[in-house]
This record gives sequence, C-alpha cells and structure tokens, in this order.
Amino acid sequence: MLTIPTQDYRRSSYRVPTRPLTGLDAFVNGFVGKHHRRAKILETLRLDAEKIVAQEREWTALSNAELQTRLREFREHFRRGGKKAEDFVVPALAAIREAADRQLGLRPFPVQLMGALALHRGYLAEMATGEGKTLTAGLAAVLAGWTKQPCHVITVNDYLVQRDAEWLESFYHFCGVRVGFVALWMGTPERVKNYGCDVTYVTSKELLADFLRDRLHLGKMQNPTRRLIRRMLAPDLTVQDGMVLRGLHTAIVDEADSVLIDEAVTPLIISASHENATLRTAAVLAQEMIGVLQPGVDYQSNPRYKEIEMTKAGLQKMVEQAAQLPGLWQGHDRRLELVIQALIAREFFHRNQQYIIEGDKLVIVDEFTGRPMPQRSWREGLHQAIEAKENIPVSNPAETIARLSFQRFFRCFHKMSGMSGTAREAAGELWQIYGLPVITIPPNKPCVRQQWPDRFFTDEKAKWSAIADEVVKVHATGRPILVGTRSVKTSERLGQELLERGLTAKILNANRLSEEAELITLAGERGRIIIATNMAGRGTDIKLGRDVPALGGLHVIATEWHESGRVDRQLFGRAARQGDPGSAQSFMSAEDELIHKYLSQPVQKILLKAWQKSLPGKQKMARRAFKIAQNKAQKMALKQRRSILRSDVWLDEALSFAGGDTI
Repeated sequence: MLTIPTQDYRRSSYRVPTRPLTGLDAFVNGFVGKHHRRAKILETLRLDAEKIVAQEREWTALSNAELQTRLREFREHFRRGGKKAEDFVVPALAAIREAADRQLGLRPFPVQLMGALALHRGYLAEMATGEGKTLTAGLAAVLAGWTKQPCHVITVNDYLVQRDAEWLESFYHFCGVRVGFVALWMGTPERVKNYGCDVTYVTSKELLADFLRDRLHLGKMQNPTRRLIRRMLAPDLTVQDGMVLRGLHTAIVDEADSVLIDEAVTPLIISASHENATLRTAAVLAQEMIGVLQPGVDYQSNPRYKEIEMTKAGLQKMVEQAAQLPGLWQGHDRRLELVIQALIAREFFHRNQQYIIEGDKLVIVDEFTGRPMPQRSWREGLHQAIEAKENIPVSNPAETIARLSFQRFFRCFHKMSGMSGTAREAAGELWQIYGLPVITIPPNKPCVRQQWPDRFFTDEKAKWSAIADEVVKVHATGRPILVGTRSVKTSERLGQELLERGLTAKILNANRLSEEAELITLAGERGRIIIATNMAGRGTDIKLGRDVPALGGLHVIATEWHESGRVDRQLFGRAARQGDPGSAQSFMSAEDELIHKYLSQPVQKILLKAWQKSLPGKQKMARRAFKIAQNKAQKMALKQRRSILRSDVWLDEALSFAGGDTI
C-alpha cells in the first residue's frame, strides 16, 4: 500500500513535551489553572447541554437514513477542521445523542452531555461512579474520530477495552466512525488493523509499549524527512513496514487519576532477557547467607522507603561468608548490593501482596489496582532475589532496551482529556504536569449514601473479627455487601473468617480474575457478599437487584485505609449510584500498614495507649492519626512523581546535548 509523505509523517508524529514550570512560574501557572476551573466554565457547559437537549424534537423526527446523512455532513465539517468546525459541536452532539438512543437504547443525560463537551474541550471531567462515563467518552470520541486523526480511548484493563469497544460498535458505525481495540494477546497484524481505526480502545501499558516498539523499529529513521530521503534513494526499502501506530494525536483517558497519577510513577520498560548464570547462583546463595542476619542487630529496615542499612556486626558476618559467593560477587560493593537486595526481598516483598506465584513463575501485582502484571519484572537483581526466596526457578535478568515514563508519554499527545470519579484532590498536579484543568460535573441525581462511623481497633485480629461480625449482621438483612481489601492475602483471610461463620463469599483478587466482570456486575443482588482487592468495580457498573433499594442498597466496607485517599473514595463510590440508597464504613487498626509505615514509633505508642485506656476523644484521635499518615503517604508519592519529572528533564537535556532522540 502506497503511503504518502503526510501519512508517513503522522505515523511517528507526537508533541514534544515542554519543560515543566518551576518556582515562581509554577506558582503563577497554578492561578492560571484555577482560572480554567472557575465556576463559569461549568455554567457554560450546562448552558450548551441545555441547547443540545432543546434540539431533541428536531432529531427524533428524522428517519435513520436522514439522521445518518446529517451525521455524515457533520463528519465532513470536522474532517476539514478549523474554527468553523467548533460552530457545529452543539448540533452535532444533538444528532449523536439521538444515534446513541437508537443504537444503544440510552439517551444521554444532560450531565453526560456536559461531560462530553468537557472532554472535547480538553478538560478532565470528574463524574461520580455510575454516571455513565463509558457513554460520555463515546460521545466525545465520535467528534474526535470524525477528524480522521488517531483517537485513543485509554482505560485500565483489557477486559474494559474489549467490552467498551464491542458495546459501542453499532453506535460508532451508525455515526460513520470505525472502532477497534488492542489487547495484550493480539499480534502485529491485528494491532495494525485496530490502530488503523478512527477510534481505538487500549490500555496505557499496551499503547506505550507499542509506541516504544515502533521507535525501536525505526531506529535512526525516526525523523520523517530522513525516511522520505531514504525512500527517494531506495524505493524498495520501506522502514515504516512493521510499525503498528499511526501517530499520537488525541487521548481520552478513562479512570484518569489511576492512569495519570497512581500508575505514572512506574516507567514502562522494554527489555530482553540475557543469560547470567552467575547472578542466578549468587541470588540463591545470598538467601542462604542472610539466614544468619537478625533485624535490629545486623541491619536496620525502613519500611517507608523500603531501605536496608547494614550494621558493623552484619557487615562482619557477610565478610565471613563471602567465600561461598562466585568470584565476581566477593568484592565488598557487589556483595553488599547482593545481600541488601536479598534483605529487601525478605522484609518488604511478600507473597500475595506485592506478587503472586503462578506455577513456578513470579508475577508482580500492581499495589494500586490489585492486578497481576505478568510481563513486568523488578530490576537490579530484585526479581531474582525474590525468586530465590520463594525457592522457584531463578530467571535470567532483563537488559533494558527502551524505557519511558507514563508522565512524559501522556504529555506527548497533541490533545488530551480524561474522566474520573476522583480527581479534584489532584487538580493542581494534573494542571501543572499535563495542562489538564479538572471540572466537576454534578451527578444526574443527588448522592444519598450514608457514611457510617469509622471503627478503630488496637490490633488486626480484633479488626478482622469485627469485620466478619459486621458482614454477618448486614447479610442477615438481605443487603448485598462489597468488602474492599488491599491485598490477596487479606481477601483470602476474610473469606476464611466468614466461612467459619457459615457464610460463603465470592473472592476477587489477582489469583481469581476469570470471574471479575460477572462478580462485580452481580454484586448488587440480594444477599451477595463480594470480597475484592482494589481493582474492584473500576469501570464496571453495579446495579441493584429489584428489591435491594428497599432494604437499604449496597453496603461497602473498607478493611483499611489506602495510601491514597482517592482509592478509598473510589471504593465508597460503588454504593449509592444514580440516587440509589447505600452505605459505607471503614475499619482500621493500630497495626495497619498505613500506620506502621508513615507514623513514627512514639506517635504509634501514644495512639495505642490512648485507645487502651479509653481516653476521651480516642475515636477522633485515631481518625486524625490515620489522616496524618495518609497525608504523609500522598506527599511522598507526589515527591516521587516530581522526581520522575526531574529525571525526564535531565534526560531531555542530556540527549539533546549529545544529539540523540529525546524520546
């Protein structure tokens, strides 16, 4: 197939990210962001949505053929682009709204129209759980697809990618837009076909991986002018063959807080395994060596930063055992590196929390989403250290071929917008990093969720017993219950507690993914008990059974606070959607990981004594302590993301100085 120069240019086209502002510039830019989030913007969206609704009769009177003809006319206006295209946004969305009703049986609410307008205009729309964000994204994606520029709708997992693309396919087709999706299991021909559609649903990890693989494929031919000269000199050599993307232009990011904030701290790395039998042997020996090391005597551990510091006694013990290591690893620095990685693996990485074992393979679990990441591995020997600890075959280390942070990647799009149920807490960061102003779209119906008082316990055993008792109590009323846990281990533990009380719960975690969609969809049925890790419900609607509203709706239990308050709010948002009744409650203990990692030992002791002696205001004191710990965790995560930004800037300057490619 002949590729014209313009098309070839767009296939490797992206926006070169500008340097993040600092100091006074960033301070002033913060006020600019607040201006973009002012109340008048929301009022403008509301008035435009009312104009769209006011045109309803005009569009309902048309036949399908007449409606499609008008949609094609709008498509041509958007294809030509320019300022005049914006004059057609309101009538075009009125026609698209009618198409959604005819093809999907859903007529978008005014608040969904406000959300679609916000996405089209480059905002991050905060919309409550259950407000119909999937359809809202579809409305905006039609407008983007009409431009014939690449439009990527990005969401959090392969299931949602496929589900959303297939569910909206008839709607897109009616509007004259081709839609496809890209998932982990697809080969190159399928990826080329689906990226070639007007709108492509894909996860952030797959999109960034394909972007990096395309650039590796191009090598020194990343510059389109160089490729054009190459084609002129050697017409038979087409370096673009083998590429899958057709460029970066528009991104609509679903669950934007998760994608752009929580997962942004981990760069995506493309690596190749290389044989290193010496390291594999050394990793196994290191596990044997640290068996004689005692915490607090031979080394000090810092759980907040996941750091290990050896004492003189510990170093001396390592010297005594160094002879058993392979020659390369007997040197002081290499030996210390090996031992510290083994201790980090022992102290901070635990099975069914940070990873799971599938067969004889170690699989990393994303701590924010609870999802397994089978294609990922830890670097610098940590992966091998954990494998040695678990006594499974030790894999060869991976050599990095290409890497890019998600923060930098998403700043490469010419146009970006997003949606989330929890974004306002990170509004300043989203503006400073991505230039995304957050606008809060009101719910279609007021939220009537009841927030039950938090319950605090001195130890985990008492907490889990109380949670199990509460589940039994609520279950007796017939209400469905969704229990959110932080890890595979705790979800299995609660399941066992309930089993001992005569109740059977459905458990959803990284070990049990096959039933995810079905379980979450049915979580609102009478008498259901679902125990799920943090992945629960994101992007999946929980509808209440017929008689459940009369019973009080869905009850959500948080078994501990997360390091990010937005994750807690997402979990609670599963209850009381679209004006339904519902309730939520938190259970906490002085032994929770959040307290252990982010409060000093003296403060922990004061909190524990206050609770044991039943001092006045102990409940308020406990909640305050958890809030302080959570704020510390969030500030630390923000500091880490800023560190990645500084690394990106350093990389830009270093590669630019060296004459290299800055992506």
